[in-house]
Amino acid sequence: MGVSMETAKLWVERWELQQQHYAVAREERFTVIADVVEHVAAHRARPLLLDLGCGPGSLAARLATRLPDAEIVAVDMDPVLLELARTHHADAARYVDTVIGADGWTEALGLDRPVDAVVSTTALHYLSEQTLLRTYRRLENLLRPGGVLVNGDHFPLDDRRCSELTGHVGRRRAERSRTRDHEDWESWWNAAAQDPELTDLFSRREKRQAAAGNDDGNDLTLAHHTDLLRQAGFRHTTPVWQFGDSHVLVALKD
Repeated sequence: MGVSMETAKLWVERWELQQQHYAVAREERFTVIADVVEHVAAHRARPLLLDLGCGPGSLAARLATRLPDAEIVAVDMDPVLLELARTHHADAARYVDTVIGADGWTEALGLDRPVDAVVSTTALHYLSEQTLLRTYRRLENLLRPGGVLVNGDHFPLDDRRCSELTGHVGRRRAERSRTRDHEDWESWWNAAAQDPELTDLFSRREKRQAAAGNDDGNDLTLAHHTDLLRQAGFRHTTPVWQFGDSHVLVALKD
């Protein structure tokens, strides 16, 4: 049984509020990602966009507003967030339940043509370095010539002292945006787990997490990500935006 529209609206709106405090300059980062995608997709009749780690559809919904003619395929493995997205942002994208980086994960996407742009925000750091490299290689194969991979995330710098400074600036920005009674990541999940409409989804979530096991994740620097992208076949990479240690890193396919 699905989630009601009222319940989905409630939890997505609360998600948006807690994410504003969690992700540094989140709305500006989304806007920059959309700027890049819009530039690359200009003059394409129906651009195909792939949103990795879509959560409850936050970026997909913004891209759908900016590019109403785009076909968006949004991917996640979390049944709670996917159901919220399918209900609250039903028209924004086609949502796919698959584990990014797992064997055969791209076959589940049902793509019938090359992708114009792949986007992701604060999702790919959950992958180990080797899984991330395989994923970058697979995405390079999926993209059309001239297509783009856009990854918005927190990337430390190679220079430790500089990285400490950028991290501090980002944390101070986040602290200034917080209110005394703001809801954080952990409290959102704890509260959502108490909603009777979401009980079955949380049970599925626990089983999925147990079956998936633990990937090592990564805390790779901006330079290390750039190196992996080049190993994957992307010859042109550049950060296009930064605030603190939050970056938007772009890789262009020849």
